[in-house]
Amino acid sequence: MGNRLIPAVLFALLAIVQAQLWFGQGSLPHVNALRQELEQQKLDNEEARRKMEQLSAEVTDLKQGLNMVEERARHELGMVKTNEIFVQVAR
Repeated sequence: MGNRLIPAVLFALLAIVQAQLWFGQGSLPHVNALRQELEQQKLDNEEARRKMEQLSAEVTDLKQGLNMVEERARHELGMVKTNEIFVQVAR
């Protein structure tokens, strides 16, 4: 009886390990699904990063554009901000 018990126990352990490998938390299908999800998330992150860079560039352009408008208004039209005193130095 002892000789038959050892192979049965080993077979049961093998069956448990195989069940975990195919159906458990760390199973191969589960790992593959997580890998696909990770790849999709990486693609989504890259797209979001590109959008953020584009928006950042647009904000920079707008800020520089407003500074250029302000500078032209000061030099060409002699405009000043409120509570600002215009001083012109003759050379």
